[in-house]
Amino acid sequence: MRVVRVLSILPGAVGVACMLIGGLSTLGFSLDSERIEIPIVPCSDASEEGCLVGMTGSDLDVPGGFILLDVKMGIEWSEPSKSWIGVVDSAYAEDCPPNSDGLTPCNKDDFQYISGGPDADGEFSLDLQPGSYRFVSAGKEGADLDEQLVVIQPVIALAPFLELVLMIVGLVLLICAIEMIYPVEVLWRRFQKI
Repeated sequence: MRVVRVLSILPGAVGVACMLIGGLSTLGFSLDSERIEIPIVPCSDASEEGCLVGMTGSDLDVPGGFILLDVKMGIEWSEPSKSWIGVVDSAYAEDCPPNSDGLTPCNKDDFQYISGGPDADGEFSLDLQPGSYRFVSAGKEGADLDEQLVVIQPVIALAPFLELVLMIVGLVLLICAIEMIYPVEVLWRRFQKI
């Protein structure tokens, strides 16, 4: 009986670890924020086609393994009255390719935004799913060439379904560990004697 009680420590410890990981993941883990200076695309005299939109020169590729994670990127910029920032599918780089200055021949109405965009008021949150993305930005009418500070704050957690699986597995392991120490059959016989 003592050996069984000693052996029950392993499933009990693993069960507690699973429940802790699943529970703490629901809070999320904030990583260090990244602060970068980016130029505001000037739009001093908007033409009939609207202000030019700038696009990053390379894709932000999110691998398929991110389906097991819940990664959110908070994007905040210092000049929301002068500019906007958004995220689009990288396929737009074919229809609206950026030139050497990062400017595209398209305007804000030519894009469908995954997050952010012209209506964003200085901040938005991007939920990273597997795929490929590009950041776009443009000045609002009357904006001149200037710099602005952009803060990117990532928060990482496990995917909700994975948190649930860990919590259930942890609970089952804890119940098994308790069953190894105090078998239900023995407890039931004691209960009947009372």
